Amino acid sequence: MKAFILSAGLGTRLGPLTATKPKALVEVNGKSMLENLVLHLKNQGIQQFLINVHHYAEQLIQFVKDKNSFGVDIRFSDESLQLLDTGGAIQKAAGFFEGNETVLIHNVDVVSGVKLKELAGCHKQRKALVTLCLRKRNSGRALLFDEKMALTGWTHLGKKEFKWVGPPQSNFNSFAYSGICLAQPGFAEKLPFTGRFSVIDAWLTMAQTERILGFEDKSDYWFDLGTEEKIASAENYFLKAGN
Repeated sequence: MKAFILSAGLGTRLGPLTATKPKALVEVNGKSMLENLVLHLKNQGIQQFLINVHHYAEQLIQFVKDKNSFGVDIRFSDESLQLLDTGGAIQKAAGFFEGNETVLIHNVDVVSGVKLKELAGCHKQRKALVTLCLRKRNSGRALLFDEKMALTGWTHLGKKEFKWVGPPQSNFNSFAYSGICLAQPGFAEKLPFTGRFSVIDAWLTMAQTERILGFEDKSDYWFDLGTEEKIASAENYFLKAGN
């Protein structure tokens, strides 16, 4: 398994914290989001990484160099000229998806207790093209799945807006996406759009012919580090847990 870390976002929700540096270098308990994530994934056996960059790209690249790449193989996908959204970022990085290894796609501003071996085991057993890591939590948007955990739709709960893979469904399970998924080699080449696009729209289109499945993560913790308040919540959790 290798990992593609999505870190090109502007981090606007973090306000002044990202005025002079990229979101990935905002610190959580004394270490940058990026360092925490790379070390966490390294401890679970991942040695090869690709990181997409846009906002203060050179600063992020230099930081990784100064850290001697944390003792792993780290390369970069440069989106300095155009921010491509998640779908476009994956498509630009299609070369990283070649070969025989599955690719973990992980948002840099997410920290989770999900066990990668469990996720990978589910992915392999069910022969999925993509396995989406999900949780039951409050969210304004949700992904919808049938009884076999196959993707059937998406909804914006506040607006009561739905997008369906096929005909509208009445029986489904709703989950919040965790910002983590596992993809088969070649996944990027199968993406149905080009340029800048949402990977969720791509999943909904691809699910008509491909196995886009869900994995419910019931691990102890999951945090979105997208705001100062959420960072504080994560820091408090880990301080109390002694991590």
